[in-house]
Amino acid sequence: MAIERRRPFGTFMDRREPFRDIQGEMNRLFDSFFGRPLATATGTESRVWMPVVDMYETKDELILNFELPGVREKEVSLSITGDLLTVKGERQFNQELNNDNYHHMERAYGKFERTVQLPMHVQAGRVTATYRDGVLEVKLPKAEEVRPKEIKIDVL
Repeated sequence: MAIERRRPFGTFMDRREPFRDIQGEMNRLFDSFFGRPLATATGTESRVWMPVVDMYETKDELILNFELPGVREKEVSLSITGDLLTVKGERQFNQELNNDNYHHMERAYGKFERTVQLPMHVQAGRVTATYRDGVLEVKLPKAEEVRPKEIKIDVL
């Protein structure tokens, strides 16, 4: 496993979009806060569920893997607006048992929505998504202007 050095607010010297770094950090902070149990007025916990995501890139694609355990494929929708990718869905509660039969419940159920800011321009019309074993994999081809280009230099 590779260890990545965190730079909470980016480095303003080597990035052209420092405010995107700040926005990304704010999104991460909100995600980590709202993914935890919240105390309610009755003193009990209610859990807000937000799927976790891994994002990485290859030479030609940006790839996101969302963990959606217990969510049926037909309950998931995906949309892209500008540089924002949104995954929505619902994890259904098993109605065979009612709350009176439970001794302990940690898993969260219900509707969820997760929006991720994409770090680069992509070709939204060529996005592919596959869902297998509770993981939604989204492949976004990079826009031509952000793909690495190789320029040959002739030595005289």
